[in-house]
Amino acid sequence: MSVSLLSDISIFVLSLLVGFEVISKVPATLHTPLMSAANSIHGIIFVGAMLAASTAHNVVGYVLAFVTATFAAANLVGGYAVTDRMLQMFKAKPRPPTVTHESEQER
Repeated sequence: MSVSLLSDISIFVLSLLVGFEVISKVPATLHTPLMSAANSIHGIIFVGAMLAASTAHNVVGYVLAFVTATFAAANLVGGYAVTDRMLQMFKAKPRPPTVTHESEQER
């Protein structure tokens, strides 16, 4: 195992641990803004996948770039769908018209 691969794996594992700790401490009231920020991050990951695809020169590189782009796009679209559903909960529901005494007398 090369030194650069070991370094990359250790950075990846550390980022997983830090990400888990940060996300687990977020209160429920901040999940909607957090999802919006996550959507931006997934957009950046998608662009990175496209850049990785442009530098691929063999079948393994093409397959990894395709899988990365597919997962990033799924997370991006799914994140916006979840954010939209969460924001729908905060919209005021339309109220039915109230019946006044004058309209009852006209009948």
